Amino acid sequence: MTRSRATTPDGVEYRDLNGNGRLDPYEDPRLSPEDRVADLLPRLSIEEKSGLLFHSMLGIGEPGAHDEAAGFSPATPRALVHGKLINHFNVSALPSVRDTVRWHNALQELAEETPHGIPVTLSTDPRHAFSENAGAAIAAGSLSQWPEPLGLAAIGDTELVRRFADIARQEYLALGIRAALHPQVDLATEPRWARQVHTYGQDAATAADLVVAHLDGFQGGRIGPDSVACTTKHFPGGGPLRDGGDSHFVYGHDQVYPGGRFEEHLAPFRAAIAAGTSAIMPAYGKPIDLELDGERVEEVAFSFNRSIVTRLLREELGFDGVVVTDWGLITDIEIMGLPFPARAWGVEDLSPIDRMERILDAGADQFGGEERTDLVLDLVRSGRVPEARIDEAVRRLLLVKFQLGLFDDPYLDEDAAERVVGAPEFKEDGHRAQAESVTVLKNAELPAGGAALPLRPGLRVYLEGIAAGAIALTGIGTVVEDPAAADVALVRLPAPFEPRNTYFLEAMFHQGSLDFPADVAEHIRSLAARVPVVLDVTLERPAILADLDDAVTALVGSYGASDAALLDALTGRIAPRGRLPFELPRSMAAVEASRPDVPSDTEDPLYPHGHGLTV
Repeated sequence: MTRSRATTPDGVEYRDLNGNGRLDPYEDPRLSPEDRVADLLPRLSIEEKSGLLFHSMLGIGEPGAHDEAAGFSPATPRALVHGKLINHFNVSALPSVRDTVRWHNALQELAEETPHGIPVTLSTDPRHAFSENAGAAIAAGSLSQWPEPLGLAAIGDTELVRRFADIARQEYLALGIRAALHPQVDLATEPRWARQVHTYGQDAATAADLVVAHLDGFQGGRIGPDSVACTTKHFPGGGPLRDGGDSHFVYGHDQVYPGGRFEEHLAPFRAAIAAGTSAIMPAYGKPIDLELDGERVEEVAFSFNRSIVTRLLREELGFDGVVVTDWGLITDIEIMGLPFPARAWGVEDLSPIDRMERILDAGADQFGGEERTDLVLDLVRSGRVPEARIDEAVRRLLLVKFQLGLFDDPYLDEDAAERVVGAPEFKEDGHRAQAESVTVLKNAELPAGGAALPLRPGLRVYLEGIAAGAIALTGIGTVVEDPAAADVALVRLPAPFEPRNTYFLEAMFHQGSLDFPADVAEHIRSLAARVPVVLDVTLERPAILADLDDAVTALVGSYGASDAALLDALTGRIAPRGRLPFELPRSMAAVEASRPDVPSDTEDPLYPHGHGLTV
């Protein structure tokens, strides 16, 4: 392995990536990204082009252990980078900062050994909050920890989102992550949907404002060596799913617009495209009874849908960046003993090669979560797909790599990375945002007088769902074991859901009823009969709180906040300023009667969108 640094006789430093001993135009850092792409593209074999069309998962193993598989994929790094010539990888769990940097540098050295030394682009799903869902997001770990995007929407401060994105960009850069598989700007209009926590809520105008700030913090005014290239998803808005079933799974693929709000769901994507998002990811779902410009849209998943990708996204909206499919549209697989069918909704009966041809014809450039380079080669060699169509996609993909500066220097410094990732000031900013995102829904008076919030010092506190150690740091008072001996009970509950585990990943997607189980509701009511209760519910999606609201003294919602951040908000050390990013329905009957594409569509909600008290 070698890092191919060279210098021309007239002093130009470059990387001799193809090892021919001379400076070729694509290696010349003085040329524009467009000129370098124009030089490199004709040099590539069809095998190299095919590899660029895949964005696969890659587990992180020991640095330099290129012949050992890690993570879910049975393929080794060498088999993927050298054998299939793939060089876009989505990474999940990370080891220590130093081990991550060493692994990354070794992987880039491996990539130098390919015919033209095309560097690796690493991407990630969101990883700056509390989620640990391998199909959607990763917990922050060593990075600074912030509220979920839904919490940033609750605050509604564009400058804060820009600050978050800039900090996240710096931490990603330090770890070699150069592509973000976010922001997610689907609108949270179907209360049962599992993926609301990573959205900016139900309001299209808010989502449009915040996505611009998000892109500005990650990408800057234009993509360059200090940028992280963003993928805005899930086009044209993946939230309005029939009955709220998630479109990862066979029961959740129908996307419906009974309220006629298609354009409303599209609005944040218009803003993202105008702001220069590097890439767009179509949604998994398939449109039902949708018409555009008087023509009925074919009822096939959006990545297979030429009306959506080419006619709407490319031609009408003028997007010329990368279109990358969501993960796993080609190959039916089984993982950890559970089935995981390809999300080829509407074309389930097609073979893998026919599915791939449909996606290319629709206008997408890259296949997420797949490794089937052999199918691309078969399509081109058989004449079913012209090589010019592959070149069109490769041109877009290479351009981003050149814009990011990966061809000039993809390597990282361990010491610098340790200084940046999880820097104290970054963590403090994240903690403050967690506390500020807390939304006070109800704040009644205590029996002794005065509002329950902010909590006053010297209280005897009974706890459920909150670590006792967090109380000690606040100076609130004394933790007691018996509710009867307490002045107040502090309780945290997760939003309710129905556990499911038929398909791989399904257990991580919280779906189904928003009602709390009867025993949980009865317990809170019984506790509230003995001591005033301050209840926090983690609102990863709405919850039915009517049975609890009238029993508790104070009710708050949070969207990813540590115990310490929640207590800072409840005591007023950091003033909570969250406002509900979606309405809270009064009953499941109201949810079931609402229209999935229409915000604030449940009858007589318990708390409306935008509600939040000042304390």
